[in-house]
Amino acid sequence: MSAAGSITALIQRLEAGDHEAAQPLWERYYPRLVALARKHLRGTSRRVADEEDVALSAFDSFCRGAEQGRFPRLADRDGLWALLVLITARKAADHAAHERRLKRGAGQVRGDSALTPPDGKGGGFDQVAGDDPAPDLVAMLAEEFESLLRRLGDGPLRSIAVWRLEGYDNAEIAARLGHSEVTVRRRLRLIRKILQQR
Repeated sequence: MSAAGSITALIQRLEAGDHEAAQPLWERYYPRLVALARKHLRGTSRRVADEEDVALSAFDSFCRGAEQGRFPRLADRDGLWALLVLITARKAADHAAHERRLKRGAGQVRGDSALTPPDGKGGGFDQVAGDDPAPDLVAMLAEEFESLLRRLGDGPLRSIAVWRLEGYDNAEIAARLGHSEVTVRRRLRLIRKILQQR
């Protein structure tokens, strides 16, 4: 590594606010931080965050702290590695403690692999029936929906009905139409009346 690109020079640049100095440090230390975090996370759940997330968080904390001048005795590669080890170990410990909290299942939450049958075939959530309706029911409902909309014509009544089904409230529909909320309420009553006449 050249003098301008030495670890000490990169640390000084980072402390001076040069964000580009973080990239070579990242490339050099990230794989080692991931390996370190993996070691510290052994035996913990990695559903929400894994060793890469911990390494990223640790490096981010280091960069922010260096920029804010929180590491005044940081001078060389040995000091940097010791600091990164400390930050990563703490982040990993925090993550492990977070996952072992009672409200998160106290470390006993299991994944969909717990649903795998003894023969090992077709396990997990694949064997649980979905809530999706049958395709023929979907087609029938879509046809019925289109039939109801046709009864409203192609004008504002149809638009109001569709927007209402999409979750827009009366004020939002009124704004879209350029009318008052009273007009929208009146038209919604008319829509209900038309649809109930069936």
